Amino acid sequence: MAEKKLTFEQAMGRLEEIVAQLEAGDHSLENALSLYEEGAKLMKQCAAMLDKAEQKVLKLRTDANGELVAEPFAPKE
Repeated sequence: MAEKKLTFEQAMGRLEEIVAQLEAGDHSLENALSLYEEGAKLMKQCAAMLDKAEQKVLKLRTDANGELVAEPFAPKE
């Protein structure tokens, strides 16, 4: 069965649920490991979505002629 593609917000919401369940500590080891694995997959998916979104962000600047120019955004490190 194919997994349903979650939006970023849905994946983050589910990840928050998993964290709360794990913090509660009332699961068997097997169930906790299953939740942890699901959370790790969700975290990886969210990171990939954020990376993809970051690549789409453009910085607008004004050139010497006063024209707006779009260029890739490079965050300061």
